[in-house]
Parts: sequence; C-alpha cells; structure tokens
Amino acid sequence: MEFRENEAIYMQIAGYVTENIMLEKWLPEEKLPSVRELAADLQVNPLTVVRAYEFLQGKEVIANKRGIGFFIAVDAVQKVKNYSKERFLGQELPELFKSMYLLGISVEDIAERFEIFKAQNYQTK
Repeated sequence: MEFRENEAIYMQIAGYVTENIMLEKWLPEEKLPSVRELAADLQVNPLTVVRAYEFLQGKEVIANKRGIGFFIAVDAVQKVKNYSKERFLGQELPELFKSMYLLGISVEDIAERFEIFKAQNYQTK
C-alpha cells in the first residue's frame, strides 16, 4: 500500500478496510485479518492498525470479540457508505468544485470521465 503524506496512516488503513468491505471482498460477520497480520501485509506498526480498527469500531463498522478478533458488522456496508458520503460531501467535494471552477471543467466533462472510469475499473453486476 502506498501511503499519502496528507492523511494520517491509520485513516488510510481504515479507508483500505472500508474499501474492501464496500467492494464485498470482506463480507459482513467475517473475521478481519488480525492486527499483526494486517500490519505485516501493509508494512506498518501494529499500533497503527490498532488505531485504525479502534476508529472503525467507534463508527460501529467492526466489532471486537474479545479473544477472537475483529469482525465486520452486519450493517457495515451501510454504515461505511453513510460515513464516507458525509465525509466526501463535506470535505472533498468542495475542493473538487473549487478545482472545477478554477480550471473551467464542466459537470458534463466530469460525468463523461466518471463513466469511462467505472467501465475501466469496476465490473457491473
């Protein structure tokens, strides 16, 4: 995983976990990789993964079953979508709008590129 400098690593790991949940690579009620396993896979300190898992637990996306590990909540997909949508609309979208305005990019330009992006990166079900 390539980490960005402008965001805390634990938040990027939380994003990685939620992306896997939203893409249905990791399913509700499924056990997550252990803290040590994910830390080794991502080449980060285990405490950073603990922090990411604690953040997601606070959002009720995952739950800790003491002695067994972390599990994905039954309604995790909806909780992730709600949280992510709120964050995107409040933080990222205004920056996108600013760039669009300054660069003279239309909504139509974005819509066209979005359709191409979906076709190239995500198979429809």
